[in-house]
Amino acid sequence: MTARPLKRSLTLRGHRTSVSLEEAFWQEFRAIASEKGISINELAAAIDADRGVESGLASAIRVYILSQIKARQRPVSDAPSN
Repeated sequence: MTARPLKRSLTLRGHRTSVSLEEAFWQEFRAIASEKGISINELAAAIDADRGVESGLASAIRVYILSQIKARQRPVSDAPSN
């Protein structure tokens, strides 16, 4: 697996864009989308809609992936209650 970012094209709400992520992030991004039953384009569009203007899309995707991994690792007793 390479640490060098790989550029891939995504379609966000009908508009093509390219995003550069390391292969490990692309793999995890695809796995998260699959777990949610959506395409990576749909997941990227949701992340894009939620990110602030000070954050680039690639950075927002990386932070999202990290948050998902951390949420999986959190013991059930540490999960926020409703």
